[in-house]
Amino acid sequence: MSKPPDSKLPVPEGHYVKLPNGHRIHYLDFANGDYGKGRSGKPVVVFLHGSGSGASGYSNFKGNYLELVDAGFRVIMPDLLGFGYSDKPADIEYPLELFVQCVKQTLDAIGVERCTLVGNSLGGAVALRFALDHPSSVERLVLMAPGGLEDQPEYFKMPGMAMVKDVFMSPEPVTPARMRDLFARAFVVDASCIDDELVDERHALMQLQNPQVMRTMKVGNMTPRLGEIKCPALALWGINEQIMPETGILKLAKGIPNLRLITVPKCGHWVMIEHRELFNRMLLDFLQNG
Repeated sequence: MSKPPDSKLPVPEGHYVKLPNGHRIHYLDFANGDYGKGRSGKPVVVFLHGSGSGASGYSNFKGNYLELVDAGFRVIMPDLLGFGYSDKPADIEYPLELFVQCVKQTLDAIGVERCTLVGNSLGGAVALRFALDHPSSVERLVLMAPGGLEDQPEYFKMPGMAMVKDVFMSPEPVTPARMRDLFARAFVVDASCIDDELVDERHALMQLQNPQVMRTMKVGNMTPRLGEIKCPALALWGINEQIMPETGILKLAKGIPNLRLITVPKCGHWVMIEHRELFNRMLLDFLQNG
């Protein structure tokens, strides 16, 4: 594995692909403990991370992907456009369709025709829209408090979103201490799962970002189309969620015909981090047994 472009950055650097739309996307690619080797015939799982300053595929899912690799899956973790080591153009807008296009073109470029998508928050919205636009490419769908289930103003009524806005829109610098406090108050119930490593990773990657992606991101309400998604689906939702309106729980349960829904007590927005062992167990069971 190559080193990050700045040796001070704690997040591993993997592969890059230049897409037909002109953007350059970074992704990590693992199978059977190996990195960057051929993997024909293995079932593929693609992890799609959420938004926010310093977000990346690795920092969202570093506690989850090895369980799947050990079980024989190929795991791909892209950094969405505007995040991580992927391109961050400042002269475009970032609608949901562009994120989906970049993920599809990335998978096409590396020869992945069919996969399971696992997405939280923004990544969940990308997964939903991808499944709607490219149903033959999606084997299964796993969602953790996805976006795209409400009209955009509803999200800004949530207390966690208000905290995010207060921190990142204020003139004060976002120090590691402020970032840790935000994550502990807005994203999880158990603050002990916000460790130094997570804060260091996200704070370091935040320095690479520009504000354009968060300023212009547009995610429409896909609720009326959920019934079009026919593949097997799993959704996990923290009971103490402060970012996504809880009305999304029933919208998913009633909207996607082949969905299994798990509500997780004592859990906020990051079920894959806060309840890692439960999440890994549920995900692996769903992938292996349906």
